[in-house]
Amino acid sequence: MTATVTYTGDLRCQLTHELSGAQILTDAPPDNHGKGEAFSPTDLCAVSLAACMLTVMGIRVRERGISIDGTRAEVTKIMAADPRRIARVKIRLFMPPNTYSEADKSLLVHIAHTCPVALSLHPDIEQQVEFIW
Repeated sequence: MTATVTYTGDLRCQLTHELSGAQILTDAPPDNHGKGEAFSPTDLCAVSLAACMLTVMGIRVRERGISIDGTRAEVTKIMAADPRRIARVKIRLFMPPNTYSEADKSLLVHIAHTCPVALSLHPDIEQQVEFIW
């Protein structure tokens, strides 16, 4: 088992990671009857894409002796209606100062577009990724 999810009422869930015991709360967003006091489930989906990109990038560049410590991602989720769903996720990756070769840059871009979450999202979800070197 990966995690448990408990509906605590008032459109809120408590997520508990089985291995670590770490917890996350979710809340429905204000535009969908919620309070917006925590990440919504669709927010988690969008930020999971960025976290996956950075994690896999970190794994791969560590093998090359490159640090991407301090990389920051700005994530914007755009919803669609009928049916309500994620239409687009825009991610801006602010890479820390480094002497990235063109091969390093190409590898990082490739990883971002082929991380497990990117490959798991429905193809109708547009993924816009911008690198700020």
